[in-house]
Amino acid sequence: MPKIVAKSQVSSSSDGVPDKLVANSTDMQQRTLQRHPQLTSASTVHCICGEFNLVIDKSLSALPRRRTDAATIVPTRDSAVAKARIFKLNALPAPEPILVERQGGVERQYKFSCGRCTLPIAYQTTPPPVKAGAYLYVLHGSLSQVQGQIPPEAFDGEEG
Repeated sequence: MPKIVAKSQVSSSSDGVPDKLVANSTDMQQRTLQRHPQLTSASTVHCICGEFNLVIDKSLSALPRRRTDAATIVPTRDSAVAKARIFKLNALPAPEPILVERQGGVERQYKFSCGRCTLPIAYQTTPPPVKAGAYLYVLHGSLSQVQGQIPPEAFDGEEG
């Protein structure tokens, strides 16, 4: 569905994106609620470009953050520490992992990017598919609860 970005520019989430990646967030939310009736509501989350990227059973702001990079931790499996979250990620996996030097070693990050603008929005430490590992990490400031609104944390670390 096209949306007006400016008087002279029209943008559509299907521009250059295969049909299987384009999803209406309301439809996705309804399908998730049908498949998982224990959910009373689902939270939809969008990339800063406006593309729908995530539907989840709990607000991202209510989930814990990782100390190393402030990424939001989304548990994909039940454990003694956390309950698995029910979610659907609409993103493209990167072909190769990124190696990040951490204290005590190197971490492999398998990134997931927005299908519309290719902004990295999440990663996991195991190879795709999504939910292959114990956790999915949503990058701090990459997603917004309100479509078309850039979250304030997107500018964390910026000066000026």
